[in-house]
Amino acid sequence: MALRFPLRQKFIAQARAAGGWLTIPSTAIARTIALTKGVSWVVIDSEHGLITDHHWYDLTNIIAASGVSPLIRIPAEEPWMIKRALDSGAHGIMVPMANTPEIVRKIVQASKYPPDGFRGYGPMFTHAAGAINADYKAGANENVIVAVQIEHPDAVAKIDEIVQEGIDATFIGPFDLAVSMGVEFGGPEHRAAVAKILEATKKAGKVAGIFCLNGEQAEQRFKEGFDMVSVTTDIDTIYEGFATALGKVSKL
Repeated sequence: MALRFPLRQKFIAQARAAGGWLTIPSTAIARTIALTKGVSWVVIDSEHGLITDHHWYDLTNIIAASGVSPLIRIPAEEPWMIKRALDSGAHGIMVPMANTPEIVRKIVQASKYPPDGFRGYGPMFTHAAGAINADYKAGANENVIVAVQIEHPDAVAKIDEIVQEGIDATFIGPFDLAVSMGVEFGGPEHRAAVAKILEATKKAGKVAGIFCLNGEQAEQRFKEGFDMVSVTTDIDTIYEGFATALGKVSKL
């Protein structure tokens, strides 16, 4: 069965894929983000956000029902986390600190049913993916999106090998990358690392993604050649909105 994931269709069309970032476990906020014009994917952030696997099923369904792909960022490259994320109906996973080809290979294999991997069978609740049970399994290996985060100098050093491991996308965490490299964000060493990741990813025919915090950053990254770019997060938008409004009020 051909599962039709909106983000996968963006990849096939080689079109810009702009996304939102959900850190608050709220179906109302998730629905609002997903219904925003231009959004094709939403990351459900279980690494730094307040979201746990308890929330995944409801969030994936509310996002998918809006015609947008839900991706779950799990906290670590644990196969059982990958299995639970995908079994909740997520259209794909995003895994932080994918620092070596060996780690990435394990991530890919944990995302695929045999013979392509070792994902356990139990898609009883994959409603957000558009199918369950055998119908889901028939199309899962070809359609589930595997994105790995490149945010450490070890990963940069091995990027040419990492992009050969069966992933769909690299996704740069630029803040962690600067911190882990011990360099200035946006400085020459940081820019060079970002450029190296982008070049290797595109050369391998994979999707290049990166995290941004506002539309201006996102537009610049798209112009640089990135395909999959986050535009903002829920909590940053709430904070900035209140700060901007309160900034216009005197005597506070």
